[in-house]
Amino acid sequence: MLIEFPKSEFLPIAVGFFGLGTGYLIYGPQELFGFPQRERRVDVSTGIWGVWMPGFMQFITGVYLFVGLTWFNVFREAPLYMAALAFTAYGVHWFAIGMNRAFATDPRPNAFMAVAFTVISALGIVIFFAASDWPVAVLFIGLTLIYISDFFASLGLAAGERSLGLWHLLTGLWLMYLTWATALNISLGWTLPL
Repeated sequence: MLIEFPKSEFLPIAVGFFGLGTGYLIYGPQELFGFPQRERRVDVSTGIWGVWMPGFMQFITGVYLFVGLTWFNVFREAPLYMAALAFTAYGVHWFAIGMNRAFATDPRPNAFMAVAFTVISALGIVIFFAASDWPVAVLFIGLTLIYISDFFASLGLAAGERSLGLWHLLTGLWLMYLTWATALNISLGWTLPL
């Protein structure tokens, strides 16, 4: 006997948007303005935030989307597959970023991670523009710029770290808009671009 569940309009994406945006708003000022100045206690604090906010919140969103798409068929829009892939991958990625920061590891391997995440970010641009979802495509443009900057920042270039901070702040603010738009559209039936 097959159990069929009704389609759900209650996408968990605001959780992932908010978690990632919070992470970017924590890391961005430090990279762009040097505030707070990096030292051991600050690195442990930002590392913990990185694991839990952008890491866990995106990971749980991605898993929730995959389960809803594949096991229960409660989400049916095909572009959500890309959202599930991105949230899951970026969530695990932030587990590593946060732990690397907390344990004061060598940032140079992040340069090669940034190549893979530039590729997945560019894929998101293509998919969401093709799906006529320009607000999420704009998010993936921000993500692409973050990972291009992260490549150079990981190699110790000051301009790379400052540009990384700029894109973290701008993309973090855009993620706050996406959080608001998602929550208002789902909760109150508004029609903000999303």
